Amino acid sequence: MTATPAPLPSNPPAAPAAAVAPATAPTAAAAPTAAAARTVGLTKVYGSGDTAVRALDHLDLTVGAGSFTAVMGPSGSGKSTLMHCLAGLDTATSGQIWLGDTDLTTLSDKALTILRRERIGFVFQAFNLLPMLTAEQNITLPLRLAGRPVDRDWFTQVTATLGLTDRLPHRPGELSGGQQQRVAMARSLMTRPDVLFADEPTGALDSRSSTEMLTFLRRSSTDFGQTIVMVTHDPNAAAYADRVILLADGRLAGDLADPNVESVLAAMATLGE
Repeated sequence: MTATPAPLPSNPPAAPAAAVAPATAPTAAAAPTAAAARTVGLTKVYGSGDTAVRALDHLDLTVGAGSFTAVMGPSGSGKSTLMHCLAGLDTATSGQIWLGDTDLTTLSDKALTILRRERIGFVFQAFNLLPMLTAEQNITLPLRLAGRPVDRDWFTQVTATLGLTDRLPHRPGELSGGQQQRVAMARSLMTRPDVLFADEPTGALDSRSSTEMLTFLRRSSTDFGQTIVMVTHDPNAAAYADRVILLADGRLAGDLADPNVESVLAAMATLGE
């Protein structure tokens, strides 16, 4: 019988607020200590000349440690590019990208690879589980590849919270879509990442599994203090976050604290969505 995940607390503790960086950008030496991630004048341009596309345009943004931030915007607004830059998957054309006190724009490719492996977690729409491994083996794989021991207490806490205790011996083909996404999320949490990035994490799930996944993301922030940045087009998903960032044409177009579905829909309407 599949374990039933513990319900979300009726009054979860508020995650630390995140704020937009001031208009006057601080110097490179002023790396924040209360921010999990930050951009300063971040610009990303693809191509050149007449075919150049400015995906991000001098974007200043701060994501507070322990917060759950949703990023929304119309197609082409720059939300996926922002996540890729923050996660070290893409490089800046100009400006700075901070992960804690580390400026990603100064790192070599090798250093970025190590940073992504040790300090960043990912949950994608595709589960990316290895079919020949059990759920437990998939969850612990990043640690084993890095030659790091598995913290069994943390493993037990994460898998129990995600309702996976009795599914650990099963391979992905024996799990439902929602269970596979939970395995993927447990895998991303095992390294205790500085920031967990979620790219449309409910896109391939039915409504029940989507609700479970969003509840687990919220609990990761409130119960574990996990910083989460989620890209989504769904106002219902965004309402689980404690902050919604709206982008348009690569610029900050809105910033909602304590969002609900109605406030998100109203904000998106101003962007023509």
